[in-house]
Amino acid sequence: MEQSAIIKQVSGGAIPLHGNDIDTDRIIPARFLRCVVFDGLGEHAFEDDRKGLREAGRVHPFDDTAYGEASLLFVNKNFGCGSSREHAPQALMRWGIKAIVGESFAEIFFGNCVSLGIPCLTASEKDMEQIQAASEANPSAAWKLDLESETLEGPVTMHLSLPPGPKSQFLSGTWNALSELSRDYSEVEAVAQKLPYVSGW
Repeated sequence: MEQSAIIKQVSGGAIPLHGNDIDTDRIIPARFLRCVVFDGLGEHAFEDDRKGLREAGRVHPFDDTAYGEASLLFVNKNFGCGSSREHAPQALMRWGIKAIVGESFAEIFFGNCVSLGIPCLTASEKDMEQIQAASEANPSAAWKLDLESETLEGPVTMHLSLPPGPKSQFLSGTWNALSELSRDYSEVEAVAQKLPYVSGW
């Protein structure tokens, strides 16, 4: 297996999504977890939230054509909380989201995003208000997220934060644990041969 891609920048449009404590069940409802593969999950991202707003005569940001095919998602506090389902970041990724900027992220959701190559950077509440407002005022604006400098550039420019560990993984292309394990598989096999409970398999 080849090394994971090095991720230094993510550019494109953005979607502002307001609300604290948006959990994984809202990102992808539980009835979609019965899938054997993750293909097709993207179209069901925020399925129930979107349906609820449509029935109320309103438009969810993920249904708003003004934002086009966005690559970045702007969120608030504790995004991705709740059950530790990998389906949530999988649904966002398959919808087209390549990076998320928010006030804070649930720990397991953050880790699942890293393993998929989706950087999650943080900003203060005040800065996120400005970022989301700028995105709403300029729906078709182009944004650039730079992981090395930890900055977001677009209609507004902000300094963000990314923990050193995940940052190093993205910049070195080592964020995919399975890829890293497979890359030196001969070492794995050598260790396995020395384990009594593995021999004979």
